[in-house]
Amino acid sequence: MSGSLLTLRSAGHCSPAFEAVRAAFEHNLVHGGELGASLAVEIDGECVVDLWGGWADVEGGKPWQRDTLSVVFSNTKPATALCIHLLAEAGELDVDLPVARYWPAFAAAGKDAITPRMLLDHSAGLPALRERLPDGAAFDWDFMVERLEREAPFWAPGTRVGYHALTYGWLLGELVRRIGGCSLGEFFRRKVAQPLGLDFWIGLPNSEESRVATIVPPAATSVPRNAFERALLEEPQSPTALYMKNTGGWRPSGFNSRAGHAAELGAAGGITNARSLARLYGTLACGGLRGGFRLLREDTLAKATAVSSATHDDACLRVPTRFAAGFMRQMDNRARGLDSACFGRDAFGHVGAGGSLAFASPSRRLGFGYTMNRMGPGVLLNERADRLVQAVYEAVDGASHAL
Repeated sequence: MSGSLLTLRSAGHCSPAFEAVRAAFEHNLVHGGELGASLAVEIDGECVVDLWGGWADVEGGKPWQRDTLSVVFSNTKPATALCIHLLAEAGELDVDLPVARYWPAFAAAGKDAITPRMLLDHSAGLPALRERLPDGAAFDWDFMVERLEREAPFWAPGTRVGYHALTYGWLLGELVRRIGGCSLGEFFRRKVAQPLGLDFWIGLPNSEESRVATIVPPAATSVPRNAFERALLEEPQSPTALYMKNTGGWRPSGFNSRAGHAAELGAAGGITNARSLARLYGTLACGGLRGGFRLLREDTLAKATAVSSATHDDACLRVPTRFAAGFMRQMDNRARGLDSACFGRDAFGHVGAGGSLAFASPSRRLGFGYTMNRMGPGVLLNERADRLVQAVYEAVDGASHAL
């Protein structure tokens, strides 16, 4: 097959009822600006869509393969949150007691009342760090933990919602380390990834590095199109600008570095593919049970996925947002002409920077995963993921689905 044809066609399998989903995936490859991507869907624990295509590198010399992995950015956050909920279910942590109960030094600078729930639902007031981080800081766990211990909240904890894009991983990951007795990545591997058979890493071993696709950042803009971009350009001390620019070497050079892949960045550094995301969310869509393994009890899962915080103006993303304790819920801002994340009213999941998406729809017992390596514009979803979600729901429901 010639190189040009590789970019036009997908590989993998698709159940007959989901051929329109394959067509939508291939439309993205041909007309939607996709470089390389993977897409998977589970229904009732069965994989009905498992597709991949395009390129894993910018030069077009490395086709996206069945086992290609990619950085999924904030699709890592639910994986980290699951570790917290596992500790809570075991009685080792209470998400509504102060973080300082488990991590005493965290109480400094007015953080004594912050709870794990506030960290999980982005209301803690710690979305960024004010003091400039040196290059490489993002890959030094102890350094970042010490800096967060000294940081004062941007607002009174619990009174406002602002997306904790990077700090989320160190804040919750340190709780996992202190209570779980091992690093976040190791805890996730033992308790979630291995039992479910996921090719999903928070801290990638060097042995897997050759499988990782190259991330292509979105084009920079010099003319702000919305409140988010205005804050980036005009408000350098705002939480928005600080979380995007003061990243200690993660953005953007860390996306494709060995140091970035190896670091256990529980907010944005997870590396996986659509198949594993669909398997994870397919398990959650079926109440947390797969075969003889129970990931979480149904009551724990219900509490974890209930809306916990919401705002008309997220202090960082500058759009209306709705969060559960570690998951996004549907964010339909289309009536206001703002970025949206429409993936089903009953669904819970997460978007990743540039447009990747994973979610569970319990009413359909459906798990969905989509990863890609060319990042798109905006802070939530773009038309590539929207097209795939619509095609999946139309295949499942048999008619056009109003998301």
